[in-house]
Amino acid sequence: MAVVFVFPGQGTQWAGMADDLMRESAVFAASMRDCDRALAPHTRWSLLEVLQGTAWLDRVDMVQPALFATMVSLAALWRAHDVEPAATVGHSQGEIAAAYVSGALTLGDAARIVALRSAELRSLAGGGGMLWVSCSCSGLRPWLTGGVSVAAVNGPASVVVSGGAAELEALRAGLNAAGIRARRLPVDYASHSAEVEPIRGRLLELLAPTAPRPARVPMYSTVTGEWIDTTGLDAGYWYRNLRQAVELEQTVTLLAERGHGVFVEVGPHPVLGPALKETLREAGAASLVVGSLRRGQGGIGTFLAALGELRAGAPASAPGARGRHAAGRGHRERADHEPRPSGHPAPGQPAVRVAGSAGPPGPVPDLVPPPGGRPSADG
Repeated sequence: MAVVFVFPGQGTQWAGMADDLMRESAVFAASMRDCDRALAPHTRWSLLEVLQGTAWLDRVDMVQPALFATMVSLAALWRAHDVEPAATVGHSQGEIAAAYVSGALTLGDAARIVALRSAELRSLAGGGGMLWVSCSCSGLRPWLTGGVSVAAVNGPASVVVSGGAAELEALRAGLNAAGIRARRLPVDYASHSAEVEPIRGRLLELLAPTAPRPARVPMYSTVTGEWIDTTGLDAGYWYRNLRQAVELEQTVTLLAERGHGVFVEVGPHPVLGPALKETLREAGAASLVVGSLRRGQGGIGTFLAALGELRAGAPASAPGARGRHAAGRGHRERADHEPRPSGHPAPGQPAVRVAGSAGPPGPVPDLVPPPGGRPSADG
């Protein structure tokens, strides 16, 4: 089964999103500690310490590194259960995690990019915002004024726009009056628009040490909408990733045309799933899209339910239902969810693997949003 790992952008975070797996999974916890060490030279705070509170939820320079660490640690957990990606895709900030997991960036480079870039975004706070719209991109364009631009095309009826706060509010009111769903996203800056241009020079300077390399797992870029030679993921690329529109629909359509139909959203809450499914349906592809965790359901049972859904090729009985290896019986649950050596799946379960794909550098030791969800949008 060829699996595509999809890493969402900002908007999937929630208080306590890493707490349960830090206790329940040695693999996840080890990866989070690695990320904490990699981020430390670039921040004035400790990842593991700030995640114990809630103040970080209001700071983009903490939210984005926290999401990066959570996503790459979830990827390590999927791999520990013999789910190897045949390709990676990232939405905006999620491309940093995609590049690391593909092997194109070292953990040190990826941590530098996410920490320093998100810190620069704080200087843009209060200057704009973003709006999600349930509409096709072509149908939305006649509504756009000079102060609003397309920030992300997530699917056939899921678009995010960026612009000034007043312009976005006027657009939202007009769209809602016309019966088109639209709502503001919880950010106060306008990523993927001209508003980020003032920090271009500073980002190119800060990210100049980045040393990208050939990926071991193919990476598909939502900046270009196609497969990318990852040796080009230099400082200039990471600025364009922030400035240009996110072409998720185009990228997923290309993956479907190349035979990919199984997608795992590697994040603490699934927000891209509906757009992915709609894009794959429009492409005429048989598909399976699963998440990893859910808001308020961040334990090993939720992960194992997603793993079971992936292996079975059909939805689990209920969102967040406990997998059959997590029966809530103390030591038995712990034994069943600990990863097996490569090639040895859990009892009664086949391995889901892509031959020949290597892991990322570093140790692995052992938008039509759903109700209550948030479209992915960030910097």
